[in-house]
Amino acid sequence: MNTIWLLRAAKWARHPPSARRVALVFAVVAVCLGLAAVEWLGLWPAALTMDAGAHRGGLARP
Repeated sequence: MNTIWLLRAAKWARHPPSARRVALVFAVVAVCLGLAAVEWLGLWPAALTMDAGAHRGGLARP
């Protein structure tokens, strides 16, 4: 373990996040899992899906 991570863990142990922040993180994770489940079940609308050829993969080169 890196020393920086050990110091961060010690700071987090002394000053844990508020209940509101923990709830916010859980809500964001739940929304992400919900979107993944909708896509996995095949319920994602086709109008919100990108075309396969639309993405160029980075900056255009001349």
